[in-house]
Amino acid sequence: MITLELLAVLVVIGAFVGVLAGLLGIGGGLVIVPALLFLLPMFGIKAAIAMQMALATSLACIILTSGSSALNHYRANNVDMFAAKFLIPGVIVGGFGGSFIAERVPSDYLPPIFGCIVLCLSIRMFTSIKATVAKGQLSVTNTFISGATIGTISSLAGIGGGSLLVPYLNRRGIDMRKAVGTSSFCSMILAASGMLGFVLHGSGSDILPAHSVGYVYLPALLAIASSSVLTSRIGVRLTSVLPTATLKKIFSVLLLVIAIRMLFF
Repeated sequence: MITLELLAVLVVIGAFVGVLAGLLGIGGGLVIVPALLFLLPMFGIKAAIAMQMALATSLACIILTSGSSALNHYRANNVDMFAAKFLIPGVIVGGFGGSFIAERVPSDYLPPIFGCIVLCLSIRMFTSIKATVAKGQLSVTNTFISGATIGTISSLAGIGGGSLLVPYLNRRGIDMRKAVGTSSFCSMILAASGMLGFVLHGSGSDILPAHSVGYVYLPALLAIASSSVLTSRIGVRLTSVLPTATLKKIFSVLLLVIAIRMLFF
């Protein structure tokens, strides 16, 4: 059942997600997915499709949240379009493919695998806080493979990929602020590709709730997006105030928290 109280909770979650999107270049799926898994049954959605609905709706939210964040970063000259054009083909392929794999891989396997990857990224990000030399340059082949891998993992987890894209870009010599802005742009494309796959899969289900398009639950999407789009500009402003080392510390701690949640909860 749709109630004002449930919608209000989702609006608050969206406001928090928007700040994270602007500040750290993530779409907020790591917050949205667990929140929706907890709240969707209260809307009357069956447990058999709750995970798919959470993943698809999260990706739909990320399109709007990351899109708003990317626009604000672009206006602030924080998007590296050279890097983005190499990453986009890969994240499109990976995002679309990940949604199909999600139908076949046991869901119990995904959190620990993703948690291990994020834990490694957290450690690498923290140890690179004082680093000034890039560990490798972007190339067409390697960037496409990396984009496809990031896209697949992100789509499987219902996230935009910022938690993987930002460290990847930063370790290849792209300034942290531009890494965050470029991640927002690529996350929007990745999420659109992944959501399309979930919509196609969900169109064949006979237990979908009302007000849904495939596995995307529109009331949750509208509630979260209504606030996240507005608050993303707050996060973007913070990137201009906080030094790069501070952004790295915030991001590494966030990744560590995410890894622990994935591995142990």
